[in-house]
Amino acid sequence: MALELVAGTGWTDVLARAAGATPEGFAGDRLLNLIEGAWSDAGTPSPLHTPVDGSLLAYLPRLDPVTAGRAVAHAAAEHREWAVQPLAERHARVSAAVDALQEHRDTLALLLCWEIGKPWRLACADVDRALDGVRWYLAEIGPMTAGRDPLPGPVSNIASWNYPMSVLVHAELVQLLAGNAVIAKTPTQGGAVCLTVAHALMRRAGLPVTLVSGGGEELSEVLVRAPEIGAVAFVGGRSNGGKVAAALLDSDKPHMIEQEGLNAWGVWDFSQWDLLAGHIRKGYEYGKQRCTAYPRFVVQRDLVDAFLAMYLPVVSSIRLGHPLASADGTLPELDYGPLISAGKAGELRRKVDEALRGGAVPLYRGALGDHFLPGQDTSAYVAPVALLAPPGRSRLAHAEPFGPVDTIIVVDTKDELLAAMNASNGALVASLACDDTEEAAKLAVDLQAFKVGINQPRSRGDRAEAFGGRGASWKGAFVGGEHLVHAVTTGEGRLYGNFPDYSAYPAA
Repeated sequence: MALELVAGTGWTDVLARAAGATPEGFAGDRLLNLIEGAWSDAGTPSPLHTPVDGSLLAYLPRLDPVTAGRAVAHAAAEHREWAVQPLAERHARVSAAVDALQEHRDTLALLLCWEIGKPWRLACADVDRALDGVRWYLAEIGPMTAGRDPLPGPVSNIASWNYPMSVLVHAELVQLLAGNAVIAKTPTQGGAVCLTVAHALMRRAGLPVTLVSGGGEELSEVLVRAPEIGAVAFVGGRSNGGKVAAALLDSDKPHMIEQEGLNAWGVWDFSQWDLLAGHIRKGYEYGKQRCTAYPRFVVQRDLVDAFLAMYLPVVSSIRLGHPLASADGTLPELDYGPLISAGKAGELRRKVDEALRGGAVPLYRGALGDHFLPGQDTSAYVAPVALLAPPGRSRLAHAEPFGPVDTIIVVDTKDELLAAMNASNGALVASLACDDTEEAAKLAVDLQAFKVGINQPRSRGDRAEAFGGRGASWKGAFVGGEHLVHAVTTGEGRLYGNFPDYSAYPAA
């Protein structure tokens, strides 16, 4: 039976739901920018295409630096008014925004399905995690802000496209709760419609939010270096993150710059294969397009045969396809849909080809399968790939693929294990599969990752648990719980983070 879109999930229907919920953010198929306290059609329209099938979604107007500068100046004026509001008032307005976002949860999730290709279950999880996380801060915010004041200016948020709600909107709502106005730049590659709806609902709740669109190069001077900006929060790649860090070198602004790293699983003296199989299967969610994905496995030579006997059946069972297509009218259960764009998919294929030409061994190369609409454009989809021993000069040897491509390295000694796991000069997370947990704990000390799991993966965390990075994977203040609140407030004590003027892990 041929697949069809599940009823009510076509883009025309979803866009109508979004515009019906927040008409102030739309002008037909053109999104508006939220600047100077109002929705504006300023900017040069740029087409937005879905990775799901390549079709046109809407037009996003890109602002020039002068207009963005006016938006920053107005946000600074709003910040001065917001910063003196009592915590009870801030709490009430953030609570109202969370309630409004909850009311439109399904619309926000459907937008994520179309805009960034998330399967329905994962799209819902992105929205739910954002709202549940903010509810935790609403309950805990009092002690976190005791003796502390808002920043002298608004927080500028420049985030990647993969988690618009649970990373970007979540962070903004906590920053607002702490007494700061916020500015967000719409990610260029995806999430603009979802963020338009979210920010319209936040604005209706009386929150001082600004949403601007435009190229990072054009707007960086305004969103990073403008004197009105009180702090900068960045999530993205090392190239752009490095530019943001360089722009802040002569500044004392608090900053949180999260960048990618090659997160690795090390396998040493291990036998619990069913346990590891479950972790590997779950790790394919959203095609490994997340900062805490594990695309590198470093395996003790004596265990390679047992590892592959477990690993290959798992990777061959991964399900991908159109996230909203079904033969029975129900939303499908998939591990992932497309990558964020056909361009990114092509780039990932070229990295695989480069490694193969250099001598990597193809252990597994999957097929797309048939979970697609008839005649659908599938150029943004990449099936799982596993390569053994990518050559050292290839990009896959030392950089995060940000897609469903695994590399496997075989080692003979613990020193080799650590060297291969530390190949990217710092990572956000790492894990060790080892039956002897005491031995694993000793090895973990030398891993260049902020969080290390023993026989389990580690995740970002956004509540009481701190999150950061080591080496080139992070710069500035760490976040999570009181650390996030302290990073966007002023008070006694230094911030917890890996700043250049003191050790990477000072006492909090």
